[in-house]
Amino acid sequence: MHPPMGPPPGAALDKLKEPRPEKIKDIPKYLKKLLSKFFFRLLYIFRLVWETKPWILFAMTFLAVLSGILPVLQAYAGSYLLNALASSYTKSVSSGIPDTVGWSNIVFLLTLQFLCIFAISFTNNINSLITRISGELVANHVRTKIMGKSKELDIESFDKPDFYAKLENATREADHRPIQIINSVFTLISTVITVCSYFAVLSQVKPVWASVLVIILSIPGAVVSFIYRKKNFRYMRHRSKDRRMLSYFSNIVTDKDLAKEIRIFGLSDLFTERYKEVFARYFRGLKSLFIKEGAWNISLSLVSSAANCILFLIIGKQVFEGKIEIGNYSLYTGALTSVAAGIATFISTTATVYEGTLFIDNLITFMNEKKKIKPSLKEGRIPERHKGHRIEFINVSFSYPGTKRKVIDNICCVIEPGDTVVLVGLNGAGKTTLIKLLTRLYDPTEGKILLDGHDIKEYDTKRLYDIYGIIFQDFGKYAVSVKENITFGQADKKADDEEIMLAAEKSSAAQFISHLPKAYETPLMRFFEEDGIELSIGQWQKLSIARAFYSDSDILILDEPTASLDAIAEQEIYNRFDELRQDKTTVFVSHRLSSATVADKILVLEQGRLIEQGNHKELMEKQGRYYELFSTQAKRYMEI
Repeated sequence: MHPPMGPPPGAALDKLKEPRPEKIKDIPKYLKKLLSKFFFRLLYIFRLVWETKPWILFAMTFLAVLSGILPVLQAYAGSYLLNALASSYTKSVSSGIPDTVGWSNIVFLLTLQFLCIFAISFTNNINSLITRISGELVANHVRTKIMGKSKELDIESFDKPDFYAKLENATREADHRPIQIINSVFTLISTVITVCSYFAVLSQVKPVWASVLVIILSIPGAVVSFIYRKKNFRYMRHRSKDRRMLSYFSNIVTDKDLAKEIRIFGLSDLFTERYKEVFARYFRGLKSLFIKEGAWNISLSLVSSAANCILFLIIGKQVFEGKIEIGNYSLYTGALTSVAAGIATFISTTATVYEGTLFIDNLITFMNEKKKIKPSLKEGRIPERHKGHRIEFINVSFSYPGTKRKVIDNICCVIEPGDTVVLVGLNGAGKTTLIKLLTRLYDPTEGKILLDGHDIKEYDTKRLYDIYGIIFQDFGKYAVSVKENITFGQADKKADDEEIMLAAEKSSAAQFISHLPKAYETPLMRFFEEDGIELSIGQWQKLSIARAFYSDSDILILDEPTASLDAIAEQEIYNRFDELRQDKTTVFVSHRLSSATVADKILVLEQGRLIEQGNHKELMEKQGRYYELFSTQAKRYMEI
């Protein structure tokens, strides 16, 4: 099943918007709230990196300080070198004798300058290396956190389109955003050090307002950057549905399981066109944002360039008038250029950090998703193992999240220890949903379920799941070996070859496994291994049944366990079930009603209601809905 496509356009965006101040007096409070959220997100990112490897932060701090100081040292070395060259040149021309004393000084300054150049290059390379290494480590840590959180979340979450918006937004940022923000923060630190140092240099330039002008001219650029970073974030979050649609249409055309149907029905062009339509809609808004921001930046750049030109003329005039040395012209103009570039870097980097902290809010939102399926008691009950369990449904009703229709409607029934129970009904009657409630993948919206006389909500969920051995209708097909596919029935148990082969025998899977190239070690599916084997759906179903035989369960639940098997294989499986379900409570769903004849209890569901219950003989004598379904099916088999 593919996930729902997502919430209505604008749903996520509406949650993001914050009430803006209506009065001037409210602005400080509003700004304080924004800054508080900004620093909270920033601290969250630092904590992520610290959790990954603490040395990353220490290394980046040291390199940031070094990167801030070295450019200024290089500029000073360059200016002193230029002054020394000019002085030696003047002396040599006036005396006609080379200035040998000045030359040794020039060699020293030249060496110092190139040491600074090498140190800057070395620092940049080390910084790049650390960024790449830490980027992989942090991305792995974040992805692991997301996987861990997904494991903890309720199944209910996976039924909500809004959850997929949170998941898509979180995973989209996991690969690069945290380390990008951290790197940007340390770039800010080194930039501040450099700019402050250059301002100290420029304080010697007259008039002083020349330096201040650089700061004033940077303010409009900062405003534009922050405005468009937030607009970009809002647009990206608002368009989560479009991105999921792009991913869906792209993946569906390349899905190996759908490749045959896509080719036969000629659906490739259809989905490709839909991909193009969604991309055109998605890109249209992005392009508009890019163009508007670019237009503002170009305009502001023209103003800034004109101002810098004037400042260069002022410094040049002071050199011309002999007020400063020629080497200092290089120092001051370089400082001026570096301050302008530094402020531009500071603004753009700050905007990037701000935008990044907004995006990281996606991860925070996902990680804060609350779990509802948990023990109602502080210390969850531990179910007794290897014994019969009594299950009682008391006025149980259930509606899926976000809907009002009752999929299960006021069901009352009792399953005694050791019972074999069959759920019967047409598609959509609520059979699989009832199993999900029994296994506490969901909680009833009304009523309660008792296990051994206690509300099922009181039990520790992990220990509760341990008592169930279950095969769902949409069972898993895993791209691992045959052996591992079977052991997944109880993954926390040490693999035992004898038990694995016994489970395969009981599920009738042993016969086809013996003909595979590597028997139980054969890799399945051609996702990763060149010699991977593709099984038929019937063979996969036998493997899924082997999982149930392998598990050490007290309650065996089978949702259409033989749907893909032929009649002979089905009968063989049910004969095996008779052996397996000794001393176990067994609940299974089957559309082939011949399997219901040996059940202790048959529950007949229709539109979520329990309309009949009893054994085969009792229900046939009653001549109700079960009688009608069984007779219709039996007649069809007789006609065939």
